[in-house]
Amino acid sequence: MTVSLQPEELGTSFELSDHLADPAHLRAIDFKALAPETDPGHPPRILVLYGSLRERSFSRLVAQESARLLQYFGAETKIFNPSGLPLPDDADTDHPKVQELRELAKWAEGMVWVSPERHGAMTGIMKAQIDWIPLSLGAVRPTQGKTLALMQVCGGSQSFNAVNQMRILGRWMRMVTIPNQSSMPKAFTEFGEDDRIKPSPFYNRIVDVCEELMKFTYMTRSRSDYLVDRYSERVETGQELIDRVNKSGN
Repeated sequence: MTVSLQPEELGTSFELSDHLADPAHLRAIDFKALAPETDPGHPPRILVLYGSLRERSFSRLVAQESARLLQYFGAETKIFNPSGLPLPDDADTDHPKVQELRELAKWAEGMVWVSPERHGAMTGIMKAQIDWIPLSLGAVRPTQGKTLALMQVCGGSQSFNAVNQMRILGRWMRMVTIPNQSSMPKAFTEFGEDDRIKPSPFYNRIVDVCEELMKFTYMTRSRSDYLVDRYSERVETGQELIDRVNKSGN
């Protein structure tokens, strides 16, 4: 099930600004000023993926908190629920959950990936979602040129294994992976009984990441075709055109 988080679904009794050390700094940011004249004008479309199916999943809670922040900054957010997604190659691509994920990947202009660290790596649940998103769907490239933010939650001491692995994947998928990232140690200590992140430097880092993702998305979304354009691909495309012309002339 895809959840498009609306403000009322994120908790009407909770004002996001009350959770920030100094919300005035956030209100002063004009993200749209970073956009070129060719910007499409609609709110940035951000897809959030998380890597755990536990009933109380801290990666899901961080994903939801990220969605709250991104909406606060003016983005439109959707969270993909990985429950029911088959293992890669264990189902056809017309599986409903696969189709749902791929449609969301095409819809998005940026993504947030949040994974727990398990056995020193991202979870298989996280990797399966990424593996189901191909580099191309017909003429559509669902990831190339789009922005990406990375976060992880840890059961013990702080580590960066999962975010480092996901950064490699983001580069492979030709995404604009932002420099900032978040790693939350002992995540079970960072949430209250209401499943909201407690004020802390770790929460502030999540704010940093979401803020930076907004900046990069506004700066790049209308320029992504230019940014991922490659000489080698132009040569290959030109040769294919020549071959087609020669074939049709024979």
